[in-house]
Amino acid sequence: MTAAAAIQKAKAALALTSNYAVAYAVKAADVDVVAVYPITPQTTIVEKIAEFVDDGELNADLIHVESEHSAMSAVVGAAAAGARVFTATSSQGLELMHEVLHIASGLRLPVVMAVPARAISAPISIHGDYSDVMNTRDTGWITYIASSAQEVYDTVIQAYKVAETTLLPVMVSYDGFLMSHTTEPVELNDEEAVKRFLPRRERPNVLRPEKPITMGAFAMPDWYYEIKYQVQEALASSLKTIEEVDAEYGKAFGRSYGIIQTYRMEDADYAVIAYGGAAFGNAREAVDVARERGIRAGAIRLRVWRPFPADRLLKQLAGVKAFAVIDRAIAFGSPGGGPAFIDVATALYMGGMDVPGLSVIHGIGQRSMYVEDFVKVFEMLKDGERNKVVYMGLRL
Repeated sequence: MTAAAAIQKAKAALALTSNYAVAYAVKAADVDVVAVYPITPQTTIVEKIAEFVDDGELNADLIHVESEHSAMSAVVGAAAAGARVFTATSSQGLELMHEVLHIASGLRLPVVMAVPARAISAPISIHGDYSDVMNTRDTGWITYIASSAQEVYDTVIQAYKVAETTLLPVMVSYDGFLMSHTTEPVELNDEEAVKRFLPRRERPNVLRPEKPITMGAFAMPDWYYEIKYQVQEALASSLKTIEEVDAEYGKAFGRSYGIIQTYRMEDADYAVIAYGGAAFGNAREAVDVARERGIRAGAIRLRVWRPFPADRLLKQLAGVKAFAVIDRAIAFGSPGGGPAFIDVATALYMGGMDVPGLSVIHGIGQRSMYVEDFVKVFEMLKDGERNKVVYMGLRL
């Protein structure tokens, strides 16, 4: 057998929503404990996992809890005891979990969670933007933002290896409804091959009766700072692990994605930075349209949001005349408008680069984002609009 033929082939190609893709990835990862609490648009993930458990396809303890706070607390406890764990949530559920997110990272527990992103109340919206995910940016979680059901499936599997290598929790997010409830073709890996890719690791600190340890102890001022700094250092160094795991996954299964993805950036004068499925899909199409109109446009997709891939972005922006960030969340009260724009602008300043930018807010509450909107952004950049916040698609 040739080296190319040795790459693991998909055992099946199914039509799956991104939510179902998560469930199949969790089954392939052979998790031990799943804590579930329903919230739109996450519910069908745990419904499908419950089917797998009930049918005997997944040997996991399925814990029905009374809230999302309890769901995260349950997987924190199970992970502390050495289990491979999973949970999922969206919107207000993620907000209710928020205090426990810090505990998962502070205790260095390899929790994996899926978040089909959804707008936050009030007013109530069940539709997709990234307000919920962006609110977790300072919780110490590695955070992916996927752009297809196939990538969701692959990333959840990668997330377990990344989490168990770095001893950090990992969140895999993607567009609520626009991806969570949209069906796409997904290639499924042979589950035995996934188990070989994800061998069980002996973790240094777990709760065992025969070797008692203390977790979550009180920290006085002479130690608390250092412990939190260790989380920051682990996050900063995790980019290397994320990249290595992605490359290893590509060799094993034939699919990999990198830290960021680019489209026609080689000679671009103007760049749009976006995240999620709808944003980057339309951004790429807009690049082609803009180039037909004489604008040398390019697009960059953020696949990894935390840790922020500053160095990789700076390399891509080094040759452009101006850039725009399309944010699907509002950083309320900030002069930067959107959270991703703030990080890009900070990275440029810290890197000593003076590239003018435009902060564009769009897609809030799943407001429709058309290709022509993205083309308009390229035209604005070409026409010299700089250093301002634009609320695109807003009715005034």
